[in-house]
Amino acid sequence: MRTEVVTLPGSPERPNEDWAATALPASGGGGTVVVLDGVTPPAGDDGCVHDVPWFTARLGGALTELSASRRDMTLPGILAEAIRRTANAHRDTCDLSHVRTPQATVVMARWDATDVEHLVLSDSVLLLEAPDGAVRAVLDDRLDRIPAEVRRSLAATDRLRNQEGGFFTAAADPEVARRAVTGTTPRSEVRALAALTDGASRWVELFGAGDWTDCFAVLAEEGAHGLLARVRALEESGAAAHRWKRHDDATAVHALL
Repeated sequence: MRTEVVTLPGSPERPNEDWAATALPASGGGGTVVVLDGVTPPAGDDGCVHDVPWFTARLGGALTELSASRRDMTLPGILAEAIRRTANAHRDTCDLSHVRTPQATVVMARWDATDVEHLVLSDSVLLLEAPDGAVRAVLDDRLDRIPAEVRRSLAATDRLRNQEGGFFTAAADPEVARRAVTGTTPRSEVRALAALTDGASRWVELFGAGDWTDCFAVLAEEGAHGLLARVRALEESGAAAHRWKRHDDATAVHALL
């Protein structure tokens, strides 16, 4: 297996809130990929004394350890346990019931000799490439279904955050793991995969520079750094206006299985 992991901050003045890791078992028979996109809170109180990078590092570390070492656990079970561990790490100092308590999107993929498992929660993307070059995008599109005029209101967005009829992120409630998009694909049907935070997937979703197959071709030909460089060039050109910020933290993981 060969993997490439590249992450770029959205601004040199702010810490990168994305988090990514890959791990291989000692037997060499499989692997795991974990990618998180920390949710930047609006200015004001979020009930927590920790910043988003603290949260993504804690959650991402737990997800990586569990997904690599606990083959007996399902990916939703791993996500639930990682959320529980992270919540317990700051339950005594922070208000975890606050709607803006630190949270993140999640992409996980885990494979062995027979299967490739996946889990996606919120608006990061997992791409699976078949041996014939066909690319399938695994998406959780619940945030995209919310009208833009609603998302422009912080109060309205808060009312839909981790609520039925709204959208879900990994925060402090382990039960959210049941809301993730999950599935299993035979290993023989997956040649390579990629995990992208929305700062990287905007090459397709915001700028329309190509479809998911084109995106995977860029990763194969130019690597993860090449894809992110293309995104930054489009951002600098003013090709489109993002609803929140011109530049976003961007992370891409490309793995050949």
